[in-house]
Amino acid sequence: MTELQHEHSGSNAETSSCIDIARQLGDTVARLQFSSPSHVYNPLQYAWPAHEQYLQRYGMVSGRVLLVGMNPGPWGMAQTGVPFGDVIMARDWLGIEAPLQPPLPEQHSKYPIAGFACTRREGSGRRLWGWAEQRFGTPEQFFERFFVWNYCPLLFIGNGRNLVPGKLKQDERKPLLAACNKALEQLLQLSRPAAVVGIGRWAQSRAREAAGEHYPVSYLHHPSPANPAANRNWPEMAAQALAPWLE
Repeated sequence: MTELQHEHSGSNAETSSCIDIARQLGDTVARLQFSSPSHVYNPLQYAWPAHEQYLQRYGMVSGRVLLVGMNPGPWGMAQTGVPFGDVIMARDWLGIEAPLQPPLPEQHSKYPIAGFACTRREGSGRRLWGWAEQRFGTPEQFFERFFVWNYCPLLFIGNGRNLVPGKLKQDERKPLLAACNKALEQLLQLSRPAAVVGIGRWAQSRAREAAGEHYPVSYLHHPSPANPAANRNWPEMAAQALAPWLE
């Protein structure tokens, strides 16, 4: 049994609470109404079995660095239920795989939900988890120091494209952000992280609001291939941004 697994075996209450936070968040946002997007995917419902596996295996251990992402990508968490969950990295490195849980949401033809049968790669997840594998070797070693959580669990599709949460109408954003803030605040209270890092500026700003004066929130470039800065040398950027917790 690894050190991380041993620590988890003695912290079932913490892990269960983390699962409860995610389950409540998924149920809360499922009741919200949106008009800006044509399609809304909630992987905390239809991909819950895999997300629960992620939390059970790597869920909260106090004192780690909390990495906060924005929301699911169409070929990542929207398929696997794992934050930045590129199918291959989630299955072959993180060791997570589970069937989808019906009912599936109404799907856009450009973004079908195939779960772990999806053959598309998620660029952001391939880059983030690929760096973690190269740097730490095993997921257990990575999760000894870090945990990854997506601020918003919903994927929005508008005009046939991925619609980031910040582009929603104000009356749609308000209840969504309230639910996501509440979940992140609960997570911070539970995990008592050594530090908080926002992956991308939007995630950093949302994490700052949830953290208030309790935690400073650092910044890490988002690993998306759509981010020109990240394409120059994202692994080096990650090493620099996370340097205080890598030694």
